[in-house]
Amino acid sequence: MAARRRFEELDARRLELQAGGGADKIRRQHDQGKLTARERLALLYDEDTFVEFGLWVKHNCAELAGKSFPADGVVTGKGEVMGRPVFAFSQDFTVGGGAVGEVHAAKIVEMLATALKCGVPVVGFNDGGGARIQEGVNALSAYGKIFYHNTLISGVVPQISVVAGPCAGGAAYSPALTDFIIMVDGTSHMFIAGPEVIKAATGEVISDENLGGARAHMEIAGNIHFVAADEQEAVDIVKALLTYLPQNNMETPPSRHFDGTVVDDEEMDWIIPDDPRAAYDVKEVITRLVDDGVFLEVQKDFAANLVVGFAHLGGLAVGIVANQPMVMAGVLNIDAADKGARFIRTCNIYNIPLITLVDVPGFLPGVAQEHGGIIRHGAKMLFSYSAATVPKLTVILRKAYGGAFLAMCSKDVGAESVLAWPTAEIAVMGPEGAARVLYRKELKEAADPAALFKEKVAEYRQEHANPFHAAEALHLDDIIRPSWTRRLLIERLGLLRTKRDIRPHKKHGNIPL
Repeated sequence: MAARRRFEELDARRLELQAGGGADKIRRQHDQGKLTARERLALLYDEDTFVEFGLWVKHNCAELAGKSFPADGVVTGKGEVMGRPVFAFSQDFTVGGGAVGEVHAAKIVEMLATALKCGVPVVGFNDGGGARIQEGVNALSAYGKIFYHNTLISGVVPQISVVAGPCAGGAAYSPALTDFIIMVDGTSHMFIAGPEVIKAATGEVISDENLGGARAHMEIAGNIHFVAADEQEAVDIVKALLTYLPQNNMETPPSRHFDGTVVDDEEMDWIIPDDPRAAYDVKEVITRLVDDGVFLEVQKDFAANLVVGFAHLGGLAVGIVANQPMVMAGVLNIDAADKGARFIRTCNIYNIPLITLVDVPGFLPGVAQEHGGIIRHGAKMLFSYSAATVPKLTVILRKAYGGAFLAMCSKDVGAESVLAWPTAEIAVMGPEGAARVLYRKELKEAADPAALFKEKVAEYRQEHANPFHAAEALHLDDIIRPSWTRRLLIERLGLLRTKRDIRPHKKHGNIPL
């Protein structure tokens, strides 16, 4: 009987702790359109696989003596997601507003350290009010330990952050140190200084949503990678990402069954407009190239002139980088360079081959871009491609002008194979610009400058802005029909699966940040 009472007491205490802040606070959480910490983990993990760590911990803050903080406001543990082990933490807003204290952070740090030892991905659900004020400098120190371990495991195991509620002050830096950030639209906010602080400092009045809502972080700041309509979609995005990412940097990404059958898509032969100035949607090219037309786009609404994302090609996970002629003619600017460089480096970390689709008229000119550091930012693309050791395959669809031709992974910066469509235009600059420079004197003296200019543009395009000179000089491996592209990329990926790239021994290169 005594043993039974002990078991009953144990079960009761566990249930009490697992109830978090209690029924009223849980109801308030639901009224705000938010799930609880444990409900989020239940969505993430396969049924009956979650094992919790640190349920029984207590805070050690004298100012909070006598106040109960079940699990110290954060649920940590591991389980299986689609049959693969994954570690996770989930901040509990119903307990002390999910604020971070010394013990709260210790649980997260221990989990991150264990994930590093085991080589297992980490998912974090962020829903907290920042540092626990009552713990003073100890709370700040606690954040520092989390940041250190986020950085320590960066590049070793995938880290995915879901911002599902407030993520204010120093709390915002932990997601920022991870590989991918997903924000839930309408219920999540992330900022360093909130509207009240900004109003006190500047007098400016701004809402939480306009300052640090999901749309602001995606479309303007470029801080996040995905916007989810609700928490279910956020978890679905986490699961989709994991289908492309390996468990750690020593493993290959998950592959899918591929029976080896490839049928050339003849409609691809007509996807590029006859008019070299006419736009087309590069996403249509991508979905026709990849397996089942499935493409997980990353940072969809930021720097939309460059498209990046994941797909499978011949069953293998690949990262795709493509200029988008529908937006700013696919030009490279500061934001596009940052977006591309970050994605390229992420793929390289996790052994994901890179497919680059090129239709770029150059880098965006202008005083704002020059003063904003386009040279420094553009160099990030060159650095990232040059440093990447994964297989790199490039297809030039149409324009490839000037330094942007190199920045979009030419052979000179390490592409193993470069293919071109017959519509490719590869030159130092566009025909119009070249004609103005080369024939400036003749145009000035001509009786009909417009007619001569048109003639010289056509002449330059015929002689220089085509793929044949580049192929003759071995800058291209082949000029192909667009309908062959999928088949040839799959063949080359198969050949490059055993690629080894020996680099000089060093801590790391000094990327221009």
